[in-house]
This record gives sequence, structure tokens and C-alpha cells, in this order.
Amino acid sequence: MGGNSLTGVIPTTLSNISTLQKLGIDDNNLIGSNPPSFGKLRNLQLLLIQSNSLGSYSVGDLEFMVALTNCTKLETLEIGHNRLGGELPTATANLSTNLYHLDLGINFIYGSIPYDIGNLISLRSLGLQENMLTGAFPTSLSKLFNLEGLNLMSNKFSGELPSFLGNLTRLDILYLDNNNFEGTIPLSLSHCTSLRELYINSNKLVGTIPREIMQIQSLVNLDMSGNFLTGFLPLDVGQLEYLVQLSVGHNKLSGQIPHALGNCLSMEILLMQGNYFDGTIPDIRRLKAVNRVDFSNNNLSGSIPAYLANFSSLEYLNLSVNNLEGSVPTEGIFQNATTVSVFGNKNLCGGIKELKLNPCFTGGPLMGSKHSSHLKKVAIEVSIGMGLLLLFFIALLSLRWFRKTKKNQQSNNPSTSTLDVFHEHITYGEIRNATDGFSSSNMVGSGSFGTVYKALLPAENKIVAVKVLNMQRRGAMRSFMSECESLKDIKHRNLVKLLTACSSIDFQGNEFRALIYEFMPNGSLDNWLHTEEVEEIHRPSRTLTFLERLNIAIDVASVLDYLHFHCHEPIAHCDLKPSNVLLDDDLTAHVSDFGLSQLLLKFDQESFLSQLSSTDVRGTVGYVAPEYGMGGQPSTHGDVYSFGVLLLEMFTGKRPTSEFFEGNFTLYSYTKLALAERVLDIADKSILHSGLRVGFPIVACLTLVLEVGLRCCEESPANRLATNEAAKELISIRERFFKARRTARR
Repeated sequence: MGGNSLTGVIPTTLSNISTLQKLGIDDNNLIGSNPPSFGKLRNLQLLLIQSNSLGSYSVGDLEFMVALTNCTKLETLEIGHNRLGGELPTATANLSTNLYHLDLGINFIYGSIPYDIGNLISLRSLGLQENMLTGAFPTSLSKLFNLEGLNLMSNKFSGELPSFLGNLTRLDILYLDNNNFEGTIPLSLSHCTSLRELYINSNKLVGTIPREIMQIQSLVNLDMSGNFLTGFLPLDVGQLEYLVQLSVGHNKLSGQIPHALGNCLSMEILLMQGNYFDGTIPDIRRLKAVNRVDFSNNNLSGSIPAYLANFSSLEYLNLSVNNLEGSVPTEGIFQNATTVSVFGNKNLCGGIKELKLNPCFTGGPLMGSKHSSHLKKVAIEVSIGMGLLLLFFIALLSLRWFRKTKKNQQSNNPSTSTLDVFHEHITYGEIRNATDGFSSSNMVGSGSFGTVYKALLPAENKIVAVKVLNMQRRGAMRSFMSECESLKDIKHRNLVKLLTACSSIDFQGNEFRALIYEFMPNGSLDNWLHTEEVEEIHRPSRTLTFLERLNIAIDVASVLDYLHFHCHEPIAHCDLKPSNVLLDDDLTAHVSDFGLSQLLLKFDQESFLSQLSSTDVRGTVGYVAPEYGMGGQPSTHGDVYSFGVLLLEMFTGKRPTSEFFEGNFTLYSYTKLALAERVLDIADKSILHSGLRVGFPIVACLTLVLEVGLRCCEESPANRLATNEAAKELISIRERFFKARRTARR
């Protein structure tokens, strides 16, 4: 009866069919509990009740498992993807010894795997994925010699990966990802010579990648990303001729990416981002089937291989934040800026205009020739070029000397050197006209140091956002300088782009400063979270779904990771909050307002303390890290705290400064108290009204997101998550959500 639209509860009278051997009522809309009377069906061999809404996320939901121990002929039991809660009963280990397929995945089960699980000696597949299970591998698992599939992904298992996994030589699928496993990758896994899918990503594994793993020639999917693995990627990877996916991103791997990867002719997904790989991009021109490649956030150098433009299957290419140089191709995938990312390579040039790179400056082509006269001509041209370069160098030194003599004259206008980095400037008059005389109808927001207007630049026919500084406000000039200094050399898709700046005087002779940004049509995240406080003209037409909020959180975590770890100098934003997160047409998040930011390597504590005493600016109440209130220095830890508060606000819908919170009762304690059993009670109700199933995956994913927020808000800076760790956690939660949704649709 599976795959229909049956509703209601499972009738207890089904157990009156004493000869019943197989019962399939999976993939329906059944609710209530599973009848313990199923234990009377002594001939029962197969019970399929997965993909319903059975259970209530609470203790007692699994009591029927005890009754099923009477079904000694049971071979298949599938109860996954329901609402089953409570602790996994020890009676699970007493089910039929004929049981070969057991699936309890995608529920809300906690506890540990029963110690005697090895009693189920006939098991071929065991699915406990996407629950809340804890503890380590019980040693009795080593008795399950017939096991072909083991899925423990997305739980809270801990401890080391045991060497006895190598005894399970029939393993075909091993999913251990998104847990808290520690230690090294056991060499014994190489004994599992039939292994096709190995997922150990998103754990806490350390050490090197054993070359023996790369000798399991049956591997099709191999994911070791999101750990702390070090060393080189073994050359033996080239032996994996059936490998379709290789993911080793977000580790600490180093050395050159082996050219042997070019031998993996079945490769479709190649993800190596977030490591310390150096050297050039390997020769992978033979991987004609590849459709997703990510080499971003490494130390790669050299040029972009031109052959990548000929890959007809390639749908995504990320080469950002490396040391690549030379021209960017304009053919093939490089024609689409939404599928290619190359930002953060300061020596790249050319490409399509949407990539916003500098043009390439090339002279006439030097055609190869063996004729000596031609070689002499080339030599003369090179000599002339060198001479001109020398003259230019001398002129540059003279110019620098001249500027030094003018230093005192420039001291009254400290923004000059910073503004030199912008390619174009704009006058006060142009800004005044573009904002219709700074009309209130064009005002889109205001902050500590100024007001933001929507403006139309007629020359470019472009809508921009203009932040006009209130120069009467103490600290406004420092804010202006800080924002220019922070944003002049950094590029990231989730940063609001600073287009240019204005340092001038107005028509009354007063000092005038303004910053011009790209315009974000969907306004601030704050307006989307608190619609009841927003004027009608700025109020969003709908609320944000769970997935949209999660994507925004990942965007913000991504840009913080970039600022903290991947800029030339680490940058602390110092004022992260919903009103400083802006949304574009696609609801992609862009972090703005760097008026309080600090370049940490240039940080001067005396200067900072002076700034605080003169302007009373430490960030925004409710979001500022507690150590700042005690005179602590700006740090990445402070940004993490603010991000944690932001996460809690996004998914509970409550401001940290709400009157609801008093004394020691804060947004943090409010969330922590409710997290274990009342997560739906504290969730923003608009999330639950977005058409998704209330329950899993919403309950589990909400819990995990709020846990990340709490870990970012720890009082001690040393105990907080790093931004790269928070980003990885949120990405894994999104992957879990996608998997659950795909399963639900099936």
C-alpha cells in the first residue's frame, strides 16, 4: 500500500492477520504511533513503514521495537524518515538474527548504538543516519561480516574510527560524514576492496591521507572534506579510474596538486578548495566529463589553462582567492560570470566585463623565427623597453620624493592617500543632483555616522547607494577612513562593493564625505526579519523561508571567513548585525558598513582606546562581544560572537535587545533552555508557515543551526567557533536539509 496518500493512524487490527508475512505502508501520510501489537505477527518477514509522519519526537516512540523482538523471522525493517524520538532501545540488538536490512534513519532518535548490535549477524545494511545519536563505535560491530552498507552520517558520534572497519570486507557503502569522529584515517580501510562510496567528511580527522586508501580501485565517490588533514594528496589517486567525485576541500593539505588526477577519466566532481595547495593547476585536460571544479582558496600560481574553455560538461568553476596571473579566457564556461569565479587573484586580467577585472596590456605578438636579423630586432626592442622602464622607475622615485615634500600640506586632508585607490571620483554637486537634493523620499537607511540614499547616476544610468557622513558626529572622519582602508583592496561576492568616494566641500563650504556603493534592491536583512517594524514602502512582500535564511547565514559566514583568514591583512568588521547585511535581487547576502572595522595587523591599541573614549563606539548593543565592554582589542573572535547573535535572531525572530530579555535572561539563555525539547516553541513562526513539513527535517536542522549560534556566542573568545568552522557546519546542515527534502519528494 506504499506510495499513496493514506492518512490517519495504523489500525491495531492489522495484527489480527496472524499469517501476515509482508506489510508495506511506506511513503504515505500516516500519523500516530506504531502498534506494539505487531509483535504478535510471528511470521512477519518484511515491515515497511518509512516516509510517514509516525511518532511525536518524544520518549516512547520506539517502544514497539521491543515487541518486534518476537518476530523471529523478520528480515527487513524500514522505519526511517518519520517523527520518531526517544532513546534507541537496547532491544534493537535482540531483533531477529535473520534481519538483513535495518533502517532507522532520518528521525529524532538519541542515545548510542547498543553494545550488542553485533548479534544481528545477518545484517547487510544498517541505516542510522540523520538522528541525534552519540558515543563511539561499539566493538561488536566488527562481527557484522556480511555488512555491505553502513550509514551513520549526520549524527553526533565521536571517538576514533576503529581499525576493525577493515574487517568488514564486503562494505560497498560507508557514510560516516557530519559527525565528531577524531584521530586518523585507519589504514585497514584499504582491506575493503569492494568499497564504492566513502564519505568521512565534516569530522575532526587529523593526520595524512593514507596512500592505501587511494589504492581501493573500486572507489566511485570519495569525500574527505571538512577535516584537519595535512600533508600531500597521494599520487596514487591517479589509479582510481572509476572515481566520479573527489572532495578534499577545507583541510590543511599542502604541496602541489598531482598531475596524476588527469588519469581519473570518469571524474565529474573535483573539489579541492580551502587548503594550502601551491604550484600550477594540474593538467586535467583529459577529464572531459567533469562538470564541477573548485580550486579556490589555495596558493595556486601560474595561468588559467586555456583548455578549460573547451570542457562542454563544465557547469561550475571556482578559481578564486589564489595567486593566478595572466589573461582569463572568454570562451566556453568563461562566457558566464555566474558559473565562473576568479576574484581574489590580483594579477588576473581580461575576461568578460562581468568579471570586473582590469584589462590586459599586451604588445604586438613576437612571432618565432630562426632568422638572425629578426632576433636582433627583438633584442633591440627589448633593450628600448628596458630603457623606458628604467626612466619610468626614475620618474616614479622623483614623484615619491615630491609627494614627501608635500606631506605637511596633505595632513589637513587625511583621506587623500586612501582615495587614490579609486578609479573614479564624484563631486558633491553630482551626488546632490542624483539624490534629488538628499530628498527624504530617497532615504533608505541611517546609521551611527550618516544617512544612506538611493541615487541615480545619469552618466552611467546606474542606481547606487550613497552613504553621506554626518561630519558633525565625532568619529565620522575616522569611520570614513576606516571604511575606505578596509574595502579598497578586498573583493568577495558577499561584500557590498564600494564603487567610489567623495571627499569635498558642500555649497556652504562645509566638509563633505560620502561613500558610493552598489545598490541592494532587497534592502537589509533587518527589514525581512522584523516586518512589523518596517514602513509600508520598505516592507518585504513575504517572509524568508528556512532555506533562504540558511543560505544568507552561509553567505555571511563565508565573507567573515574571507575577511579573517584570506585577506592580505586580517580584518575585523566590529559591527555585524542584521541592518548591515544587505540582500540583492536573488536574496544573496552582502555585508556592509565597515566604519568600525580594523586591519588587525596594523592595529594600535592606544589608538583604538582613544577612539572608544572619544566616540563611545564599541559596536552595537546586543551584538557586541562582552570582552569589548572590558576594553578588549578588536579581534575575529568578536565578529564570531556577533555572528552567533545574528544566527539566533534570524531563526528565533527575536532581537537581542528585546524587552522580553531582562537581567541574566538573554537571547542566548532563552535559546539554550529551549533547545533540547522545545525548539519549535522558540522558532520564528514565519519559518513554520512556509509550506514545509513541521517536524523533520525542520526540527533537526533548526536545532543544529541554533547550536552553531550558541557555540559562536560562548562568553570566552577561545571557546567560540572559528568562522571557517561555522561556515562548514552550516553548509553540512544545508546538505542534510537537501537530502531529506529529496527523500521526501521521492
